[in-house]
Amino acid sequence: MLVDRYGRVATDLRVSLTDRCNLRCTYCMPEEGLAWLPRQDILTDDEVVRLVRIAVERLGVREVRFTGGEPLLRRGLVDIVAACARLDPRPELSLTTNAVGLARTTVALAEAGLDRVNGSLDTLRADRFEALTHRRRLDDVLAGLAAARDAGLEPVKINAVLMRGLNDDEAPELLAWALEHGYELRFIEQMPLDAQHGWDRSTMVTAEEILASLQSVFDLTPVGDVERGSAPAETWLVGGGPARVGVIASVTRPFCGNCDRTRLTAEGQVRNCLFAREESDLRGAMRDGADDAELARRWEVAMAGKAAGHGIDDPGFLQPSRPMSAIGG
Repeated sequence: MLVDRYGRVATDLRVSLTDRCNLRCTYCMPEEGLAWLPRQDILTDDEVVRLVRIAVERLGVREVRFTGGEPLLRRGLVDIVAACARLDPRPELSLTTNAVGLARTTVALAEAGLDRVNGSLDTLRADRFEALTHRRRLDDVLAGLAAARDAGLEPVKINAVLMRGLNDDEAPELLAWALEHGYELRFIEQMPLDAQHGWDRSTMVTAEEILASLQSVFDLTPVGDVERGSAPAETWLVGGGPARVGVIASVTRPFCGNCDRTRLTAEGQVRNCLFAREESDLRGAMRDGADDAELARRWEVAMAGKAAGHGIDDPGFLQPSRPMSAIGG
């Protein structure tokens, strides 16, 4: 088991398949993009599957989510999903995507064994979408999310980040749209994970502000901590249910004490926290001939040293050198 010194057990693995992305969201990376990882440094499909297998068979991982960058840019994605779906015990398999290319691959992913999709969408207005992402791809995103729903990859969860002065007035509009289309919406506080290191807490739209905006239009009933468990989102029933909306308040209401995640970057580095500044290399050991037992031991050691919390409120907090696109969500 992946147990840290505070007794938390990691059963949820986030696997980044690439640091590349076809959008340029302002809270993630600059318009001109970033210097991508060299292709030889990226794990091969077989290496990804091997490490996922070790996590599932030897370390107790029960959920695997493929992330990026944008994981749909990974040519071997469908084959990786299919191989992981054949593992015993079979983990729950999900995908976090900007949904730009999802309509073209949904059927293949569903047939390969993908269970559900998390999509990202911060606005329903074409002009704002272009301002936020520097791309004119809103119609493609909407089509991709609909395709995932129609293929049964449910619940389709939508992640939205509100930016002050850009889309912070859209919370009720986004929720109404999600309810109409059968999606589960979650708002995420903007985190200090941008490549530009321009995050400013004073300009962040907080969970309290998001909830106040939603409650001005909708009747919300909190679900409660018991049902929440280790889930990052605080959840509310909308109009008495069954529809729900969530808020992931990573900054103002951290949930580090219940964290059950371990992360694997696209080049095979274990990260025991999204905000960690240190990593543990599995790729090098694997390519040097380490067997499964040794790789599992290294992973256990990496997770044992996990900090109590992300420390955003600490005076000495330093933002990770990697941006979100290079870590994996």
